[in-house]
Amino acid sequence: MLLLAFASCSFTAKTFENPDKDKLLVQVITYVLERGHFDPKDLNDDFSEQVYSHYLDQIDPLKRYFYKSDIEEFEKYKNQLDDQLKVYDISFFNITHERLIQRIEEAKEIYKEVLEKPFDYTVDEDFNSDYEKTDYVKNKRQMKDRWRQQLKFTNLPNYDALMEEQKALKDGTLKNDSENKTVSKTTEEIEQEARAETLKSINMYFNDYVDDLERKDWFSMFVNAVVEEFDPHTFYFAPEDKDRFDQQMSGKLEGIGARLQKRMDNTKIVELISGGPAWRGKELEVGDIIMKVRQEDEEQPVNIVGMRLDDAIKLIKGPKGTSVILTVKKVDGSIQDIQITRDIVELEETYAKSSTVEKDGKRFGVIDLPKFYVDFTDYKKRNAASDIKKEIERLKEENIEGLVLDLRNNGGGSLQTVVDIAGLFIKDGPVVQVRSTGEPKEVLKDTDKSIVWDGPLVIMVNELSASASEILAAAMQDYKRAIIIGSKQTYGKGTVQNVLDLNRMVKNNKEGDLGALKLTTQKFYRINGGSTQLEGVKSDVVVPDRYSYINVGEKDQDNPLPWDKIDAVDYTNWENYYDYEKAIQNSKNRMSKNEQLKLIDENAKWVKTRIDETNHSLNYSKYKASLKLNEEEAERFDKISDYKTNLTFESLPYEKDLFVQDTILKEKRTRWHQSLSQDVYIEEALNVLNDLKMSYTIKKVANIKD
Repeated sequence: MLLLAFASCSFTAKTFENPDKDKLLVQVITYVLERGHFDPKDLNDDFSEQVYSHYLDQIDPLKRYFYKSDIEEFEKYKNQLDDQLKVYDISFFNITHERLIQRIEEAKEIYKEVLEKPFDYTVDEDFNSDYEKTDYVKNKRQMKDRWRQQLKFTNLPNYDALMEEQKALKDGTLKNDSENKTVSKTTEEIEQEARAETLKSINMYFNDYVDDLERKDWFSMFVNAVVEEFDPHTFYFAPEDKDRFDQQMSGKLEGIGARLQKRMDNTKIVELISGGPAWRGKELEVGDIIMKVRQEDEEQPVNIVGMRLDDAIKLIKGPKGTSVILTVKKVDGSIQDIQITRDIVELEETYAKSSTVEKDGKRFGVIDLPKFYVDFTDYKKRNAASDIKKEIERLKEENIEGLVLDLRNNGGGSLQTVVDIAGLFIKDGPVVQVRSTGEPKEVLKDTDKSIVWDGPLVIMVNELSASASEILAAAMQDYKRAIIIGSKQTYGKGTVQNVLDLNRMVKNNKEGDLGALKLTTQKFYRINGGSTQLEGVKSDVVVPDRYSYINVGEKDQDNPLPWDKIDAVDYTNWENYYDYEKAIQNSKNRMSKNEQLKLIDENAKWVKTRIDETNHSLNYSKYKASLKLNEEEAERFDKISDYKTNLTFESLPYEKDLFVQDTILKEKRTRWHQSLSQDVYIEEALNVLNDLKMSYTIKKVANIKD
């Protein structure tokens, strides 16, 4: 994403004032979308119908709250939302929200009534999970039956697990253990226990999620139903969501370094982030429950039992150097006050990491880049480009002869870091073209003539490699600088988003934080002129993976912008002695004979058929028969996870030094190396590097003789 200060130009000509914060938000957002979006939509009846349907699908996706009579009442707004938005009228939201809250309260009573009665799994009954084709119910009797079917379906795995436990008891493979409740039970007792577990789960869902949603949260959903009609990547961030987005992009936050989760009324610690204050202090543990929070400059603690998780997190987080005192119920039941000094917490899983590996007497490097991260407040601080440069320099000290850059599952990030990373592999030149509506195109170039890595380069991608990942892969492919290995095509997101602080649009804002809007303002294009929008980047070597037959790309989203093309820019192909064509052909030949990849392709097809299944039997015997058939079919794919290479991956010396104090980091790297050693795609990437290295030697020798 480009961070542009466009709020200072044409947007400042408008004065926004409205005592109603919701109406003010609609006013500001519609104004920004109309003037700032790359391809603004006409607010007409078609637009209104789309928003109407999208919003109702969001708030009641399983159609287990609203009745047909509710929908008939809402229908009068179906073609009026465009008119309402133009005058900042939120009547539709108000009536649907009020009715939704009413129906949710009714649903709580309904599901409890349903779960009071036994489920009969001997009758022949089917449940269809294709909710798009499911109609709304007409009355309470039908609503109760809908809940009964959904809960009966949800309960089946619990029931089956307990039935299998009893079977194991009878077979003698499981010992009778009254303390752990693995005792002989009747079918009726099993059914009752399974239902109790389902009741516990759905109570938790309502207590921990639904009941925590306030009016402002539901209104954010309505606003997003509006803005997402412009394109899939235009999105409204409520204030708390904007904070999370900034943390994800920068890879760091200020706080105690613990991941929290709500469990019923409790705030529970589920992970301590390696290197963070809580981890360093060694007093907090996973499983501890935070009961009270007190700031260092306050006398009285705040009881957070029953508090919304977001609100509890606000109390626990704080600036670096400040302290917070937590009253904690430990895993052993004891209660302690623990003081923690807040600090900058770096989310290491966000950052680039590297490893070396030996193959055929040669040493290669692997760099994994999860996202193109950056600190928007200060680009000179840690970012993806500076980290990649450091990792390459460290790998060069280990005398690597080729480099794999893994961009699989990398959803993108900062556009500037892409340009800087591309510059590490080329002398100089254009990297990407960017176009705004009605504006001349801009060509972003690498102007630094230095090259950090001039050796063989392979870039790995898949269907989830998007945006910034596609720019880098496309540029390296156009320059013939790297061989791209991966899926048939990448995600296909060829658009650029701006994040605009909406509070900057309102002078003397007294209505509270309005949040931010991420909106599509530009499209980017390859240096050869083609867009990556919808089409993505097509790999030089195509390998099957689990996503091969699943709809996960931009082309499968709602309201994507179209593909188009602009003029190419002047650029010069990379001059080298590598025989790319031969290396690509060798790889294709190996892929066609690779039994592991054939198995992965068959598995991907099988997964697709399972996803497409929407009709499910609620008869236990038929359910078991279907389960057995699926298990038998799935058994032949077990070999996929058993696959092993003879490759050994090692951390770099600087990281090994960190392992002495940071055992969690050591464990994370051990797991990563283990997964790499079982990765058929990494194995092939290294084969390609080996081919490139050999072709370099052959061609260079031939060139010298000539």
